[in-house]
Amino acid sequence: MEIFPAIDLKDAKAVRLSRGLMQSAKIYSDKPHELAKTFEDFGAKWLHVVDLDGAFAGETINFDVVENIVKHTNLKVQIGGGIRDQERIKRYLDIGASRVILGSIALKNPLFVRKMARLYPIVVGIDAKNGFVATQGWAEVSDMRATDLAQEFANAGVEAIICTDINKDGMLEGINVKFTLDIARASGVDTIASGGVSGIDDILRLKQSGEAAGIIVGKAYYEGKIDLKEAFSKVL
Repeated sequence: MEIFPAIDLKDAKAVRLSRGLMQSAKIYSDKPHELAKTFEDFGAKWLHVVDLDGAFAGETINFDVVENIVKHTNLKVQIGGGIRDQERIKRYLDIGASRVILGSIALKNPLFVRKMARLYPIVVGIDAKNGFVATQGWAEVSDMRATDLAQEFANAGVEAIICTDINKDGMLEGINVKFTLDIARASGVDTIASGGVSGIDDILRLKQSGEAAGIIVGKAYYEGKIDLKEAFSKVL
């Protein structure tokens, strides 16, 4: 199971939100590329990056910041936030991103996502509130169940699905293991858990399930709840 340290970008700074609310943003670094290098030194192979501004605006607003991260590290970067057409997918891959996360567009146009997954390394982001898919930077909640959307991408060629329980995100209250495993079983696709990691026990518990491909760690690191160096040594 892979650990994905997370960097969320707002106004070119690394921030964390609580339950996806932009007004809750807390700044942790104004030099995201240096933060990424720290994660690499801890033993990370992958980095999870979200352009929060882009997710709300539907554009790639922090593109230059992502490019800087890719240039200054050897990390494999998966990037999401506001990526809703083929041109933006290609732009990120052209600067060296390893794979691209498609979120809101996965609900609105799953056929497009399936087509892109045949051409590029694509990850589907499924964010849910009370089990229902949320889009547009989590500002809108649909009437589709997250597990039903996950099932749409069974055998579609996507590299992974990232599932986030919005009610848990940034709250440091523990990961929603059942939700993660429900998504994994519905899709049959490598599933990465996100939202609510409170410490190393969450990571070990998910690993012991044997059904999750990875876990994203953000606020737990920034708030000193987890020693990522120790986590990498125990998990990898």
